[in-house]
Amino acid sequence: MLHLIYILAFTVLASIAVANLIRNLIMFSFDRERTYTSRPSQGSNYGYTARKQFVPHPELLDSSGNLIKEPLLVMRSINVEDARQQLDALFEASPGHKSDVQEEK
Repeated sequence: MLHLIYILAFTVLASIAVANLIRNLIMFSFDRERTYTSRPSQGSNYGYTARKQFVPHPELLDSSGNLIKEPLLVMRSINVEDARQQLDALFEASPGHKSDVQEEK
């Protein structure tokens, strides 16, 4: 008998959760299409516009401020030795790197 009460309670809670999820999805879709008018009241600017002007992230702009239209991630294949040489060069150029000559003194 106790198992049936648990199953019934779980079914009710699950149906409430699914109904809430569907309701929220519908409300978000309506809210996205809605436009808010800007009515400043008594000198305050609390108006919203749903269609905001697109402001790109600074990493998507080149040095002159124009939008980059090329792919942001370009990978080229290199062999393992070239990669090791580049990593070693970065490690040796790092400010915290101490060479073997300095450690012996």
